[in-house]
Amino acid sequence: MGRCARAVTAAALAATLGYAEFVYQGEWGSYGAGPGQFDCPYGVAVADNGLVYVTDFRNHRIQYFSATGNYLGGWGSEGKGEGQFYCPWGVAAYARRVYVTDTLNQRVQYFTRAGSFLGAWGGWGTGPGQFRQPRGIAVSKSGRVYVADSYNHRVQYFTRDGSFLGMWGSRGTAPGQFDLPRGLLVTPSGRVYVADKKNDRIQYFTADGDFLGAWGKNGTANGFFVGPRGLAAPGDGRLFVTDEYCNRIQYFTREGGFLGKWGQIGSGSGEFHFPAGCAFGPYGWFYVADERNHRIQYFRESVPAVEPTSLGRVKALFR
Repeated sequence: MGRCARAVTAAALAATLGYAEFVYQGEWGSYGAGPGQFDCPYGVAVADNGLVYVTDFRNHRIQYFSATGNYLGGWGSEGKGEGQFYCPWGVAAYARRVYVTDTLNQRVQYFTRAGSFLGAWGGWGTGPGQFRQPRGIAVSKSGRVYVADSYNHRVQYFTRDGSFLGMWGSRGTAPGQFDLPRGLLVTPSGRVYVADKKNDRIQYFTADGDFLGAWGKNGTANGFFVGPRGLAAPGDGRLFVTDEYCNRIQYFTREGGFLGKWGQIGSGSGEFHFPAGCAFGPYGWFYVADERNHRIQYFRESVPAVEPTSLGRVKALFR
């Protein structure tokens, strides 16, 4: 474990101090269709009141829980009506609303936190505001809604009520192109990160889609990916990625500098079978939708080992 005599920001700390490992805290869920059970949980989001929302993909519903997994409610069934779903994938919580990509209905729906229907937009196609299997979804601090329009190989963005604002991307391997984009993340500064799944990389952009950078390629080495999928950030200058087919979590600086990883294939505590969506919540807990284990796991970073003169500054970074 490295040592740090000066800590100004978490990004500066990451350059000089190895972070402590992420420690398993708990889990909930099992295979099934009952309350609190899952059939392939895909997306996970945490509202500002600490509620944890999960897209239960093959059960065609949304469920929500306390921070430690106590079942609180849910909504949805298979269908095309308001509040029904056909394979919901991504979920985002913003300003007392919950946004869901209703993937095979080719639309976005949004609800109150308790599941009352508020609105929807989309439809199958390639035009502005249309989708071909929308997947990841994220909402910016200003209320822009970004959607990974996966089989159109692009990102579209909208007002909070679904009015089209813009889009970027096409199929390919060049900067700013995609091959089945999945997870999305918008930082408070407005940067947009995209998990470019079949290109095995992360790309990042300005709020309007201007290319800023990228990292990763196919492989199992540190900083490489085999199907990056979910994205999350704790607000301290780091970015966390679920590396689906490597069954691990990797984390980086916001420009792609490798910082650490954990996980392997399995069904034990801290193991994964296709980790999907991820999100940070209260107490610094990191939630992961463990798809084929049909559960949510959550972790917390252990306290880094530092010199006593640095301890107060380091603690301040993790408050």
